[in-house]
Amino acid sequence: MSRKPELKGRAARLARLLPTRPKGAARTPFVLLVVLLLGGGLIGLLVLNSALSEGSFKLDDLQDDVKSYTDEEQALQRDVDAYSAPDALQRRARELGMVPGGDPAFLNPDGTVKGVPSAAQSVARMPLVLAPEILDPGPPTSPTPSASPTPSGSPPRPPRPPPWLF
Repeated sequence: MSRKPELKGRAARLARLLPTRPKGAARTPFVLLVVLLLGGGLIGLLVLNSALSEGSFKLDDLQDDVKSYTDEEQALQRDVDAYSAPDALQRRARELGMVPGGDPAFLNPDGTVKGVPSAAQSVARMPLVLAPEILDPGPPTSPTPSASPTPSGSPPRPPRPPPWLF
């Protein structure tokens, strides 16, 4: 074994000012610190990875829900479009006993009436272009009014406008 050479003079005084440390004791806390940091980092990555995986599964479930809701919305929109088509509206109106309206009259701001209103015509008098499934509507739901005979000397009166126009 070799010994350290003894210092003399100024070098000895300076050597006494520097602290002395044991050789193996300083390495152990550093190694423990590195191992703890690495272990903590790995555990942190594991927790982060698990949280991201859970979020991914949740996102996947939510995307499936959105897809099913979108499909349902599109089906409902197709139903609404089918019910609001002109031929479907006409068929439903006929089922309810409605008939097409006559010519309208308009009320001007000064109180005068523009146009001559006419009464709604019954289904039998109004020729329509119908879709093939509507061609056989069945018996009429409302009776057709019969024309009343007028006295031979008097001309027929024009129809009166509805009371809500005045």
